[in-house]
Amino acid sequence: MNKKCVTTILLLLIVIMAGAYKFLIQGSGIKSTDGRMAIQLTAGERDLVLGEMRAFLESVQLITQGIAENNMSLVAESARKVGRAAQGEVPGSLMGKLPIAFKKLGFDTHSKFDQLALDAESFGDREQALQQLSVLMQNCVACHAGHRLDIAH
Repeated sequence: MNKKCVTTILLLLIVIMAGAYKFLIQGSGIKSTDGRMAIQLTAGERDLVLGEMRAFLESVQLITQGIAENNMSLVAESARKVGRAAQGEVPGSLMGKLPIAFKKLGFDTHSKFDQLALDAESFGDREQALQQLSVLMQNCVACHAGHRLDIAH
């Protein structure tokens, strides 16, 4: 191989790696005035993410109700609705805009809902479900403390 080919290949690799970093790691976030990462989204993308967060909150309310009423089937059903299966509704173009820390919290939260559903069905233990919900809610608090959703201009 001649020197020109090697240089071209190296430049292409650098461009590909930079794109992968931007898409997989950084996303479309900038430091905001309140210290959180401001994720820059279109209005529709923001609405989709906020809709998912509202679904989390609705499920948490029903899970809490299920625990209070000792209705573990309600706990399992409500948790499963926002488990990993719900992730399929997020388009790849939006995933590329989300910073890696936000994605990690999101994926982990969906997984924790699935585990809560499975354990509620398998064990029917209210105390365990409440403990799992408490741990899961730490993800919500961390996400809201570290990120905000802005509409890109």
